[in-house]
Amino acid sequence: MELVVDNPYPNSSPSPLRDRYFNRELSWLAFNFRVLEEACNPRHPLLERLRFLSISGSNLDEFFMVRVAGLKGQQLQGVEERSADGLTPVQQLAAIGVKADELMARQQGIWAQLKQELAEAEFHVLDASDLGNEDTAWLQDHFNEQIFPVLTPQAIDPAHPFPFVPNKGFGLVFDLKAKGRGELIRELLMLPASLPRFVQLPGDEVRFVSLESVVRCFTKQIFPDYQLVGDGAFRIIRDSDIEVEEEAEDLVRYFRNALQRRRRGRVIRLKLERGMPSDLTALLLDSLTEGDAIITEVDGIIGIGDVSQLVDCDRPDLKFLPYTPRFPERIREHDGDCFAAIKAKDIIVHHPYESFDVVLAFLRQAAADPDVVAIKQTLYRAGKQSAVIRALIDAAEAGKSVTAVVEIKARFDEEQNLVWAAALERAGVQVVYGFIEWKTHAKVSMVVRREADGFRTYCHFGTGNYHPITARIYTDLSFFTANPKIGRDAAQLFNYITGYVTPVELNSLVISPLSLREKICEEIDREIAFAAEGRPASIWAKMNSLVDPAIIEKLYEASEAGVEIDLVVRGICCLRPGVEGMSSRIRIRSIVGRFLEHSRIMVFGNGEPLPSPLAKVYISSADWMNRNFDRRVEYLLPIENPTVHAQVLDQVMVANLLDNEQSWTLQPDGVYERIKTTGKRFNLHDYFMTNPSLSGRGAALRSHGPVPQLTIGRQ
Repeated sequence: MELVVDNPYPNSSPSPLRDRYFNRELSWLAFNFRVLEEACNPRHPLLERLRFLSISGSNLDEFFMVRVAGLKGQQLQGVEERSADGLTPVQQLAAIGVKADELMARQQGIWAQLKQELAEAEFHVLDASDLGNEDTAWLQDHFNEQIFPVLTPQAIDPAHPFPFVPNKGFGLVFDLKAKGRGELIRELLMLPASLPRFVQLPGDEVRFVSLESVVRCFTKQIFPDYQLVGDGAFRIIRDSDIEVEEEAEDLVRYFRNALQRRRRGRVIRLKLERGMPSDLTALLLDSLTEGDAIITEVDGIIGIGDVSQLVDCDRPDLKFLPYTPRFPERIREHDGDCFAAIKAKDIIVHHPYESFDVVLAFLRQAAADPDVVAIKQTLYRAGKQSAVIRALIDAAEAGKSVTAVVEIKARFDEEQNLVWAAALERAGVQVVYGFIEWKTHAKVSMVVRREADGFRTYCHFGTGNYHPITARIYTDLSFFTANPKIGRDAAQLFNYITGYVTPVELNSLVISPLSLREKICEEIDREIAFAAEGRPASIWAKMNSLVDPAIIEKLYEASEAGVEIDLVVRGICCLRPGVEGMSSRIRIRSIVGRFLEHSRIMVFGNGEPLPSPLAKVYISSADWMNRNFDRRVEYLLPIENPTVHAQVLDQVMVANLLDNEQSWTLQPDGVYERIKTTGKRFNLHDYFMTNPSLSGRGAALRSHGPVPQLTIGRQ
């Protein structure tokens, strides 16, 4: 699959900005096309392909709820602020509409193909009207007992105005005629989110029927004295973003109110079943939109993200082989004592190949250890069943000083984070919400322990969230250290968040919004200087998104100064690579596969060919986006321990650059092309599932042999 993401208006006049930048929103859509293409990847089992299809659907919903909603707001307010590539909100919305429709059409085509292939594997998604008598009888009983009691038909007439439909609300509308009287009525039937989208039929083979198909099958039972004239299905997407007002006096109260307002946000998108009668279409348009919603006709299943329910079916033969993460041997060698292992040497843990349980073990040990006097923790996303929260509560109840920085502005986790904040406060944890206008996105734990030679600070820095579920599917790094310099920096970071005390004379950490962009530009300038001296000059970096114009321009400058630049950008990328005279030495790839590449790593050659033990290696919580540099509290941390340095550079980064099974390359014209494997195949996810890490293995390296050495031949 290829998707051009540059100038969406080929007939418009040339734009110097579009020659330098890809559009942020269209680049995101291109990423979601890459996700969708994994649903066609024959190397994936069928239900895993279906999972990618569902992810592309839920991704698109969130894109409309937030990004498209923001552009709609600008359009309605008459804002003419242009994107980095020079497009107005109106132009962007028009281009998004075209590409989103292409994406949806592709989704429906893949859904039809997958249904056919699944049927060949004795996994069927059927229409209720096609079932035999025995299955229909079973379905009738199921409908009577499990579905009918939950349904609430609502008449639509002057005495019964069209009711409120929540975000992602899915329903059916009917035109009905009274038998023998000719009287017409109109009914709305919302399908509650509490009901499964698919009903599984009994039998040896796996067979499902969609909820809407079941309801339609028993329309006569719902409306016994009426004849069906016409019907149609629909689904809406509402504006779900929350804008924080800087003058908010009480941030918690503000967000509680804002969460209630979110439910009633403006309808951004209305999906209609193709073939719906025109009068029912007009009813929905008049009742749900204010004339400015994006209307989309769907020929197939509405709400394709809901097929995720099918993936949960117990058919292991149609899924990836289970993978059990390893627990770092280094900690086992110290009898499970995290502090002893970290004190002996810095450790890096590579999730999901190594278990997130090590992070939980670190916090649980801190909670139970009588010598631990204080714990400080940032919480961005912690999940619904959070062992991290439990550990912090246990520590507070044990009399330790516990501080939790809870980011209640974490999008779509606001409500859960408010719940956790209340639970923490009840246990005696000092809960801090950070800055009103900035999000605290840095993932840091800090434990202060009383030891024989005085207090020692143990730190954990993560490139991802403290979320046990996403830690199973996101590739991230967890760095543990007892380095006193880093501990002092971490203390200043927390003081900055909790007390607005600006850090001074930091030893290792770099923090945004104070100086992160400047530090990265400084490192790029050093590489430019090496190139000018005729020395090797190179940059490797891995991130989720690259948007910031200042960084992009600095990379362009470095490219034309002779710096070789290789970037792994999973999602949005606004930099146009490979353009002669602007970015000729910049190569960009995106990796999409079994795991979601999430870690942020930055490598600067430091005058030596990469990979090199003398290279400057950093891990970070920040992508290269305007918001990460200007409106978020983030960290950048140098990796100086030789073993950890080797793992991050020689293993993780090199593997990302060697992958030729899951990688796409971004072309100068904006097309992403899947790398064509001509020689030996290399899949970085398979590699890390079968080869242990470096720093967490300890003596196991001697008994089981070293990790296979990866080599890259670019420089």
